[in-house]
Amino acid sequence: MGLFSGEKKKLKVLDKIAEKVLALEEKYLQMDNESLINQTEVLKQRLKDGETLNDILPDAYALVREASARVLNMRHYKVQIMGGVALHQGRIAEMRTGEGKTLVATLPAYLNALTGKGVHVVTVNEYLAKRDAEWMGKVYKFLGLSVGVAISGMDEKSKRNAYNCDITYCTNNELGFDYLRDNMVVDKSQRVQRGQNFAIVDEVESILIDEARTPLIISGRGMKSSERYYSADKFAKTLKEEEDFEIDLKIKAIHLTEQGIEKAERFFKVDNLSDVDNLELDHHIMNALKANFIMKRDENYIVKDDEILIVDEFTGRLMQGRRYSDGLHQAIEAKEGVKIKDENKTLATVTFQNYFRLYHKLSGMTGTAKTEEDEFNGIYNVDVITIPSNKPNARKDYNDIIYRTQKGKIKAIVDEIKEKNAKGQPVLIDTVTIEKSE
Repeated sequence: MGLFSGEKKKLKVLDKIAEKVLALEEKYLQMDNESLINQTEVLKQRLKDGETLNDILPDAYALVREASARVLNMRHYKVQIMGGVALHQGRIAEMRTGEGKTLVATLPAYLNALTGKGVHVVTVNEYLAKRDAEWMGKVYKFLGLSVGVAISGMDEKSKRNAYNCDITYCTNNELGFDYLRDNMVVDKSQRVQRGQNFAIVDEVESILIDEARTPLIISGRGMKSSERYYSADKFAKTLKEEEDFEIDLKIKAIHLTEQGIEKAERFFKVDNLSDVDNLELDHHIMNALKANFIMKRDENYIVKDDEILIVDEFTGRLMQGRRYSDGLHQAIEAKEGVKIKDENKTLATVTFQNYFRLYHKLSGMTGTAKTEEDEFNGIYNVDVITIPSNKPNARKDYNDIIYRTQKGKIKAIVDEIKEKNAKGQPVLIDTVTIEKSE
């Protein structure tokens, strides 16, 4: 794929900076361990004397490169240095799988940690956060910086210590929830985070695009659940599709027809369901309709030990402790005849999109981001730069094939499977949801 001229220009700038870093290799190679460790204080002093992070970047990157070679036996390639420069500039570095993004992050993390304001390296799960903190942490610790890991289940003191470290490895979920909890404390001293300075987000399109609108919610006990859930459920069970209500399963929308509204008014003995006094009743009816005609048992949820457990449609796993919001969970409890739990009241909420926009500087790494560049630009004001691979790519990457109809797509998939199967090749078919897989 040919690069656009704008992209070529950007890469040329990164290449130039990477060359400066490589030119310093010999200087740091000559130093013994003690001299190498002392360089962190030298660089911090240069910042105090008025130099900028960009001024000290070549030295800082050359230093980390040498420390990594000694501690991890891994020396950054030129393309990894280029990726590290892009991250420091607050960009998204698109690097192919296997190009060593975990190592790339050490460069900008170390450089920006020298300011003392903290760096957050964000991963999608706790295993990766712990692994990377331990693995890459050896380099930072060798150079005299502190490394922490913030994951769920930690007490307040351990969490605060983790965020007070120069570099903190954490998950997007925990970051968001810690931010919400910090906004609910009575006294400033109870906060665990110390601000949003610089974030390096791994699998950036998954966190900042796919899950961007996912709300993180901290809830507390709300009102006692009313008898209305049972009566709304009783009413919903008397209705007939098309006569009393219409349903669009594709967008999971449902609404009463004129006839259905008249039935509701008779059933609940009200003159006008649309009246402002009947908003709560209308809400209960809508939830009862969704619970009975859209939410499917053993597909969207299961009933276990007199409890409704949500099934994650992407992974098929049970989501322990999670409940549908806005009364839908209670409506399903009424439908299934299990004990209705009290409603929860939202105490604090934030989306990943709004949380990550709080950072003074935001950057990210992924194998696929160019296709979402417009969104990254429009929402987070960051651009995407494709870093070339260290060695020429031997794999053939074909373009996506677009079909006009679902039927045509399914037929093409089946034909492909038959062809591969005849050769004895195993085939893995990946879908978005369990429903699609089945």
